[in-house]
Amino acid sequence: MLLAAAPVATASDISPQAIACSVNYSASNWGGGGGFTAGLRLTNLGDPLTGWTLSFTFPGNQRVAQGWNATWSQAAGSANVTATSLDWNRNLAANQSTDIGFNGTFTGTANTAPTSFAVNGVTCGGANTAPTSTMTAPTTGSTFTAGSNIALAATAADSDGSVTQVEFYAGNTLIATDTTSPYTGSWQNVAAGNYVLVARAIDNAGAFTNSAPVDVTVTPNTGPSVVVAPAAINVPEGSTAPVAVRLSQQPTGSVTVNTARTSGDTNLTVSAGAALTFNQTTWNTPQNVTLAAAEDADNANGTATFTATATGHTAATIAATEADNDQSVYTQRFMELYNKIKAPANGYFSSHNPPIPYHSVETLIVEAPDYGHVTTSEAYSYWIWLEAQYGQATRDWTRLNTAWTSMETHIIPTATDQPSNAAYNPNDTATFAPEFDLPNQYPSPLDANVATGPDPLANELQSAYGTRDIYGMHWLLDVDNRYGYGRRGDRTGSPSYINTFQRGPQESVWETVPQPSWEPFNSGQGGPNGFLPLYIQDSSYARQWRYTNAPDADARAVQAAYWANVWATEQGQAAAVAPIMTKAAKMGDYLRYSFYDKYFKQVGNCVGPTTCPAGSGKNSSTGLLTWYYAWGGALDGGWAWRIGSSQAHFGYQNPLAAFALSSVPALRPVSPSAVTDWSQSLTRQVEFYRWLQSAEGGIAGGATNSWAGRYATPPAGLPTFYGMFYDVDPVYHDPPSNEWFGMQVWSMERVAEYYNVTGNATAKTVLDKWTAWARANTTVNAAAGTWQVPSKLGWSGAPDTWNPTTPGANAGLHVSVLERGQDVGVTAALAKTLMYYAARSGDTASRDMAKNLLDAMWATPNQGTRGITTVEPRTDYNRFDDPVFIPSGFTGTMANGDPINASSTFIGLRSWYRQDPAWSQVQTYLNGGAVPTFRYHRFWAQADIAMAMNDFARLFPS
Repeated sequence: MLLAAAPVATASDISPQAIACSVNYSASNWGGGGGFTAGLRLTNLGDPLTGWTLSFTFPGNQRVAQGWNATWSQAAGSANVTATSLDWNRNLAANQSTDIGFNGTFTGTANTAPTSFAVNGVTCGGANTAPTSTMTAPTTGSTFTAGSNIALAATAADSDGSVTQVEFYAGNTLIATDTTSPYTGSWQNVAAGNYVLVARAIDNAGAFTNSAPVDVTVTPNTGPSVVVAPAAINVPEGSTAPVAVRLSQQPTGSVTVNTARTSGDTNLTVSAGAALTFNQTTWNTPQNVTLAAAEDADNANGTATFTATATGHTAATIAATEADNDQSVYTQRFMELYNKIKAPANGYFSSHNPPIPYHSVETLIVEAPDYGHVTTSEAYSYWIWLEAQYGQATRDWTRLNTAWTSMETHIIPTATDQPSNAAYNPNDTATFAPEFDLPNQYPSPLDANVATGPDPLANELQSAYGTRDIYGMHWLLDVDNRYGYGRRGDRTGSPSYINTFQRGPQESVWETVPQPSWEPFNSGQGGPNGFLPLYIQDSSYARQWRYTNAPDADARAVQAAYWANVWATEQGQAAAVAPIMTKAAKMGDYLRYSFYDKYFKQVGNCVGPTTCPAGSGKNSSTGLLTWYYAWGGALDGGWAWRIGSSQAHFGYQNPLAAFALSSVPALRPVSPSAVTDWSQSLTRQVEFYRWLQSAEGGIAGGATNSWAGRYATPPAGLPTFYGMFYDVDPVYHDPPSNEWFGMQVWSMERVAEYYNVTGNATAKTVLDKWTAWARANTTVNAAAGTWQVPSKLGWSGAPDTWNPTTPGANAGLHVSVLERGQDVGVTAALAKTLMYYAARSGDTASRDMAKNLLDAMWATPNQGTRGITTVEPRTDYNRFDDPVFIPSGFTGTMANGDPINASSTFIGLRSWYRQDPAWSQVQTYLNGGAVPTFRYHRFWAQADIAMAMNDFARLFPS
């Protein structure tokens, strides 16, 4: 709609001034045509302004529909537009700028920009075109040594004026400035870390443009060193493999590098290049040391460590693995894909020490994480699991320990990251804030009048571990500080804890505002009160930190630890993984927070925020793995809080982890009530699957103890599970959380593992029906490398109210397969589910389908140098221009300068996506062109494919 007419500025509003100005106007049309967004930068080039009105005339039929950062007016039938200052931006000093903008409409094909602008009736110097900027040094992917002075260079130009200076930034830190071309600088004595650099060109009118970002890595300075590539290598049994050796810096004379095996399998040896000589000329030219693996009679992948040493140089190590030719072809496939995942050149891991797995190799990917080089606790749990499988195949458990160390270092918040837990009061857990249906109903008001229950775990956990700190993963990590918030608000440190989803079940990833978990209220981190006013309505806001745990990921890490213990024990190496078992048990101890109602209210028929009673003891536990638990506190140390979650999704349950934490001595937590809690949870989880199984076999959504997230009254007659209300799509609705078949296979694979280990009769009953349904809806042609598995599901009806004595048949609950696809990660999880079930039950149909699916994925059409992929069309990428709701009155900026206001869009909050190498095909799609397609290398999917191969070899050795 049109804005109301703005009042005309009077003499009392505007003081007499010598007025000079420039305006930078830019507009982008919306993909469907007929609409556009315009941004204007007004720069004052004259005396200070104490109030201003900007005016211009459209050359066509454009209309202002909605504006921001000014009061906009355009009379009906007129092409004349005015924008009058608001209180906060009315004062503009000399050379100061302000950014304003609007959404508009036009008809036809032309959206010609206005060419003349005036401020307070005085014509500006014309529409200014922003300069261009390209950073030429360093280049993306460059690596330096800590303490280096890094040369900076950029080119810049201005088509209608001049470039006054170029500023170089590392994150938001200004590191150099140059006012003359060629634009150069030197970044002095750089500390180790990962950095995002940009060159900002500023023109004579004050407009600026940032270059495309450049990612660089600065590694710790260890002095002169030996460099090997690759540092981990497969050596085929009966053959050899080369490793390139060089020096890190020029020596003063001749240097000899000696390479020898320092531990491990004696069948692995140096066959050539044991002594290599380098000098002042050849120091950086790689020479090969050749490793050999002798033929032997066993069928194990032996491992050995080789060390390359030189006098006065830091040594380099080579991790060599024998690729045994006596093994199952599926184990060989595991090793081949494992090495692709671990190869540094393939880009699955960051350069941190220890490294961090990215969500995907590709950066342009939007799903639950909104950028490929963030990571999730999910990815970490798959890494732990992958290294457990590697230990099973090779008897080398050092890599599992490295993965767990990385998890503790990077994604489990340290004591410094959660500083005020000592102030936590278990009898005052958190203040109630209702959840709402739509993002535009936020922020949510805090309500201290709603009674919340006590935390029954805090004191026994503190007694067990001597701290109030939480030992659990935060779910989302900005690995390379792409968003620019930094570590603990420093803007440059990485990795950086971030969060996204905060505003009810309808908030899709396309509607989120990525925010830092550490809220210091810095400039460039939201508004004056950070990002908090987007979500919570309060009379005052405090600087704070907050983290969210995804329980399925922590449970998967425990599941992986269970298998590591089984396999290492079979090898007589239980001691090699014993420290990991202790840590996994500790993680399971804290994971019990996910059992609890969000506000520790009593579970069962909990209706009305003030009438549903606060819990006491453990009657606020659902006994299920709910969607999350969260914790936070003040940066000044004055208070802390904890909450659970009231919504339980079947997809998050993990009966194998519950079995391990309650029954396996090496994994039993030390808290006195933990084993009992996990034993009871195991029973409750298995019942949950049984309760939610449809007539066809698929598993329905879940249950909640807080209807609509605010203890609302549910629909009459809704079925219940121990007093919790049936919810067909708990937690999120865009898309519905029970629509994706991946949730089915992720969760049922855990049921199949639990059944495989224990033979549990109820688990078998559920699996008998589920596997038959899944097979009936799957087709595969292994020779052609093609297959179809369910992808999108539809639901109708509801389960019977749960009766543990006589469970209902759920004759009225139905699932249908609406779409099928070739998601490689989902396919791997389906194959694993079928094979674990088949290995215990003897069902050959499930075994054979699992094998055929693995063979189809491995076929040539799906093979690549980085892993197994299929082509993925992304029709949902038409949502890059989706609006993101921002409450009225909130204005702020992202750390990179993107404005946050009523006109924010997904891409508008992530403008750096436009510089992504893959952006062009997305832009073509937004302009009405072809649907973009990708071959994505998600870490979890590639890991699951590799593990499925090894599992098949282990479960079916013949």
